[in-house]
This record gives sequence, C-alpha cells and structure tokens, in this order.
Amino acid sequence: MKKKMLLLSSITTTLAAAATGFFGFALSNKLMYIQQKDPDFVRERETTAKRFDQAWYNQHFKCELNIDSPNGYSIRGILFQPLQTNNTIIICHGVTENKINSVRYARLFERLGYNSVIFDHRRHGDSGGKTTSYGHYEKLDLDAVVKTIKAMVGDEAIIGIHGESMGAATMLLYAGTVNDGADFYISDCAFSDFSILLKKLAKTELKFGSIIPIRFADFFIRLRDGYSFKSVTPAEAASHIKKPVLFIHSLPDTFIPASMSLDLYNKKSGPKKLKLFETGEHAQSFNENMAEYEDLIHEFLETFIYKKIHHESSSSNVLPFASK
Repeated sequence: MKKKMLLLSSITTTLAAAATGFFGFALSNKLMYIQQKDPDFVRERETTAKRFDQAWYNQHFKCELNIDSPNGYSIRGILFQPLQTNNTIIICHGVTENKINSVRYARLFERLGYNSVIFDHRRHGDSGGKTTSYGHYEKLDLDAVVKTIKAMVGDEAIIGIHGESMGAATMLLYAGTVNDGADFYISDCAFSDFSILLKKLAKTELKFGSIIPIRFADFFIRLRDGYSFKSVTPAEAASHIKKPVLFIHSLPDTFIPASMSLDLYNKKSGPKKLKLFETGEHAQSFNENMAEYEDLIHEFLETFIYKKIHHESSSSNVLPFASK
C-alpha cells in the first residue's frame, strides 16, 4: 500500500509539473505571438470616433519611412509635416495596435507646434519582426527611429517621444538603458515592471492560483526569444533618465494600474510631472479627457522645455511654437 501511495504521489507530482510547464509554454507562446487588432478595425474605430481624418492623413503624408532595425528587419512609419518647423514628436503605439492608432496624437501635437512620426512596432502593422517583446527589442528599434529622424530634421530641432502602454514602456527603456536621446518624453499608462504586471494579470485574467507558470513562461521566453522578464523593467530604466518626463495614467485603469505610473514617477529624478486622470480605462486618458490632456502637455512643455531654452539662450533659433 505504501509503495502504491508513493507511486501515486510521484505520478501526481509529475503530472502537476507537466501541466505547469505546459501552461508556462502556452503563456510564452501567447506573449510572443499576441494577437493583433485587425488594421481595418483600428481605422474604422478611429474614424468613427473622429480621431482619424483620411483627408488630413492624405494631405500631410510627407514621406514613408523604411528604417533598418538593428534586430534585422524593416521598421515602417510615416513622417507628417503639416507645419513649417523641424520640431518633431515620435509616437509609439501600444501592444496589438498599429500606427493608425497614433494619428490622434499626431493631430494633438500639430496643435502644439510639432510635426510627427508614427511607426509600427516590430511584428505590428507593416513592420517586420517575428515576436513581440514588450520593449526589450522594441527599444532598439526606437533608437533607430530617433537617429533617423534626427538626421532628417537637424540638431536644432526639438525632439519628443510620446508612448502609450507598451509604447510608453518601450520609450522609457530606450531613454534609460539605450540613449537618453530626446528632449522630452510623455509616458501614458506604462507598466513599471513586466514581471509584476504578468503576475497580476495571471491572477485576474488567467485565474492562475500560482505564479509558477509565470516562472516557466520566463524560462521559455529566455530559451525561445533570448530575454528575460527582468530585463523589461521600465522603473529601473526611469531612474537613469535625465530629460523631462511627463507621466500620465487614469485611475480607473484595471489592466495596468495607475500605481505603476506612480512607481515610475517616484523612480525618476530630476524634471518630471505626474497626472492621474479621474476618468478613462486603459489607454483612454486622451479619449476621455481631450482638452485637459492637451492643456497638460502644453503646460509641461512650457515649464520644462521652452523656459529652459529661453534661459539658456535668448538668441536661440529654435522656436517654441511653429506656424502653419
């Protein structure tokens, strides 16, 4: 009887480990090959909400960007130049979205005096790349985009980066671990630590009672895609960013909690600002608070960019605002 009990226990343990390993592999698969939103759906959604105007898009489509990624594929994007200025904002979309989702922010920054660049992250939209890595490889793509745009618009231009969700995490990882190469950053609903976010989602979305499948997923990600979850920690990166950062989040966000932007804000030293909106689910801060969102960025730029420029050189050729 004792031998049978030991055998049964051994079999149960083996099956449990196999099941956990299977869930870990399945989770790594889901993360690497996360299903994207259909491009037609994104365009229709943005058009219906009047955040995408095809006429404006066609009129100000300056040129198509085809940038070589250091990861070995092409990054596809678009440069819009509705204004007579070299000041440019680079916009990073969230996971499962594409560059059409970024047009709403291009229109916002046009009103604030900036031309814009929208682009597809790896394995999204028209860009290459086999997997999604939540900022690990994307940060190197962003570095290539920034270098390309700087070469196009010149050293005198003000360059900013706006990121939403995974795009914001990518931006912070770029600025804190690759190159603090922009003049300012706007982080909208970024996660602070990918491992912590996954543990939260495992409990709330996947109903895992244990974090062990997350550890197995991390193992398979390292084995299959060459990075670990610990390398995707924007909070650590934020501590190294010297340039001004505006952190934005909505308190009702249940996907990435607003506490993560608070963590990021606390990690960042030097010039920074935090705004937590009372309304808006995940990545909806702008959609639900358009006027206040725009005023917030205007105030941020006035405080941390234009006053600094005017203080450093009253004879600077860089103008804080541009005219059509």
